[in-house]
Amino acid sequence: MICTLCPRNCGAERTAEHGSGFCGMPAGLRVARAMLHRWEEPPISGTNGAGTVFFSGCTLRCCFCQNGSISAGGQGKDISTARLREIFDELIARGAHNIELVTPTHFLPWILPALEPKLPVPVVYNCGGYEKVDTLRQLEGKVDIYLPDLKYADGALAKALSGAEDYFPAACGAIREMFRQVGRPVYDENGLMKQGVILRHLVLPGYLDNTRRVLDWIAETFAPGDVAMSLMSQYTPLPHADRFPELARRVSKREYNDYIDEAIRIGVEQAFIQEGDVAEESFIPDFLSGEGVLHKAFSDRKA
Repeated sequence: MICTLCPRNCGAERTAEHGSGFCGMPAGLRVARAMLHRWEEPPISGTNGAGTVFFSGCTLRCCFCQNGSISAGGQGKDISTARLREIFDELIARGAHNIELVTPTHFLPWILPALEPKLPVPVVYNCGGYEKVDTLRQLEGKVDIYLPDLKYADGALAKALSGAEDYFPAACGAIREMFRQVGRPVYDENGLMKQGVILRHLVLPGYLDNTRRVLDWIAETFAPGDVAMSLMSQYTPLPHADRFPELARRVSKREYNDYIDEAIRIGVEQAFIQEGDVAEESFIPDFLSGEGVLHKAFSDRKA
């Protein structure tokens, strides 16, 4: 296939054996891990966990990515669309409250058939926010909850850290389209989200102005209660971000509290905040195991 799924518009030829585009992924599916994920926002994880499927590759490759082994390293197993549907069913059988697709956009042609017939639980689309509206429109009626990042409002910062100077306009258009599709948040009697948008913003040390601009855009674009927000303090300094000295430390409690105060100031009504020591490498999933990806019988033979 000639790929134009993301805003980079590589036009790269992706074959079953080779991927020459920015994401580096071939045609077909590559999945790193499938698990019950209990560390997401409470309306997503609930008590049993989200049924999370981590796809390999990424359209951004942020220099500070915690999942670098799969986003840039290509770690993962190649599977069929039929196997992906089996994974969904297995996670649901284990009690997953939803099926959460993590960085899925560059595999969309092979994911869409796995979403038919419609699953009995909500589908969550967890992405970096760097999306094309035309691509997202293929998901209408198939995705119930959008969980995008809104990383940057500063084009120069987006270029420096993610190589995507056009990140902000692309993400703004994408988030508007997500909201058009699923509308305001709806929760069930247990507080689990059934539909809606949760906007994530990872607070980076030393970039208060970027966060303020992100929060201002949300306040200017959406009425109170239209979207929920997740203000994350889990930034963890990793060796591959050493080109940027300002990223060599964690976010201080004072900085994070300043960001929370800013969210309150602009009138954010639904927000999730992180408490305690979440900026630790121990919170980064182990992707080497390939948990939940291969057929159980095959995994047993390999053990």
